[in-house]
Amino acid sequence: MTNAQRWQWLIIAAVVGWLVWLLSPILMPFVLAGVFAYLGDPLVDRLERLRLGRALSASLVFLLMLLIVALALVLLVPFIQRQVAHFIAALPGYAGWINHNAIPWLEHKLHIPAREFDVTTMISRLRGNAGSVGGVVTAVLAYATRSGLALIGVGVAVVLVPVVTFYLLRDWDKLVAHVDDLLPREAQPTIRRLARETDSVLGAFVRGQLLVMVGLAVYYAVALRLVGLEVGPLIGMIAGLVSFVPYLGFIIGILASVVAALVQFHDGFHLVLVLVVFGIGNLLESYILVPKLVGDRIGLHPVAVIFAVLAFGELFSFIGILLALPMASIAVVLLRFLRERYEASSLYAGRGLPKIVGSSGAPVAGPGQDGNDAAKRRDPPEQP
Repeated sequence: MTNAQRWQWLIIAAVVGWLVWLLSPILMPFVLAGVFAYLGDPLVDRLERLRLGRALSASLVFLLMLLIVALALVLLVPFIQRQVAHFIAALPGYAGWINHNAIPWLEHKLHIPAREFDVTTMISRLRGNAGSVGGVVTAVLAYATRSGLALIGVGVAVVLVPVVTFYLLRDWDKLVAHVDDLLPREAQPTIRRLARETDSVLGAFVRGQLLVMVGLAVYYAVALRLVGLEVGPLIGMIAGLVSFVPYLGFIIGILASVVAALVQFHDGFHLVLVLVVFGIGNLLESYILVPKLVGDRIGLHPVAVIFAVLAFGELFSFIGILLALPMASIAVVLLRFLRERYEASSLYAGRGLPKIVGSSGAPVAGPGQDGNDAAKRRDPPEQP
């Protein structure tokens, strides 16, 4: 690739980035539709292999996705509302346990002046704010109703996502083929290879990790309810859904469950049951769910995952948190490719570099050569 071609690609990338930034307020429905289409495309391909037409396969998968979303809204939203209401009602019990048990223990064992924290006032304010959530929602809805543009925007987004999802599902293979035809002939094999690796990594994360999150949420919610925790399902769902950050769901879930068990039962037996539930959950995640559903194709270190979530959350708020690991997974593929190019370059091999001379005047061993090899070259072996 010549310098002129590199500059052309750089200009194209800059223009595309500028357009994405400029159109970002209207891109969210298309991004969501693209995610849904990407999730449903493998199932459409399987139906096509059963000799169903692409349009019929896309229609069946689209109806299935609509059914899943509708069932989730109908079943989960009322259940979550009941759990949150129960948690708000139980807040005075948590305040009493913190005031009469946790704070005295901290003062006695760790000599922490915890009396400075007025937990009862904090809980009262939390309950008041939680009780006003309905008023806030009502005010927002009233504003949206009065604001014609806001109402139109929400309506367009609600209608646009399923419509765009269906068309993307139906024409996904055609769109991929059109993009492939536009690739530069010289770079086509490399781009195809990177696209295949990216699809493998994204498939492992988006589909596999989503199943892991749902599986852990169901397990923790059911297990904690069987233990007897009244707010166990709420804690379990939260622990499962934030498990895409390594150890975060486990830590949040076990701390919240321990406090809930101590407040509700005041004994050690249920505390042991909670620890057993999360111990089994950790084994289930580490040795069954993640190896079977995700595998080792992503290759992200836990520290890199935490950094990606914090960095993208800081840059793009909540949407950045959702897109952090997919974007980091793509970055892993690109970094692997750049590492291969670097290891195949003369910079890594040392070809064409000036020879480094030590303080004694002898040449220093190059890459892949140790001191013994250099000594063998300087001193020929003795003849018998």
